[in-house]
Amino acid sequence: MTKIGKVLGVLAAAVALPLTVHGTAYADIPFDRPINGNATYYDNSGYGACGTWINAATEMLVAVPAAYWTSPNPNNDPLCKGVSVQVTYNGRTITVPVKDKCPSCGSGHIDLSRPAFAQLADPALGNIPLTWKFVRS
Repeated sequence: MTKIGKVLGVLAAAVALPLTVHGTAYADIPFDRPINGNATYYDNSGYGACGTWINAATEMLVAVPAAYWTSPNPNNDPLCKGVSVQVTYNGRTITVPVKDKCPSCGSGHIDLSRPAFAQLADPALGNIPLTWKFVRS
């Protein structure tokens, strides 16, 4: 193999690896699989894990457990690319976009924005048992 051929082979492998990792990560999101868990709420503002400004006191959004994030740079994570969470509690269902990460949440625990939580239950409850699943936006 010529020197140019070897360089092109290494270059092709270097380009293919991130594409494979990114594709696999998105494929690993457990879409449409109900998860029995719980939800709390938060109302902070600032840059969310997806790299955009959020205000959890006024916007409909969700922070999902760190266990589902697969990219070293969360701004590039597949969860930030057209993924929402459909949440069901007490006969009510809402769908909210993933905009943030919840580092302290266990794998079944989501952190809803205050307005999202309020559509399901009285925020005074603080923590509710529910079912949720990842859906494509």
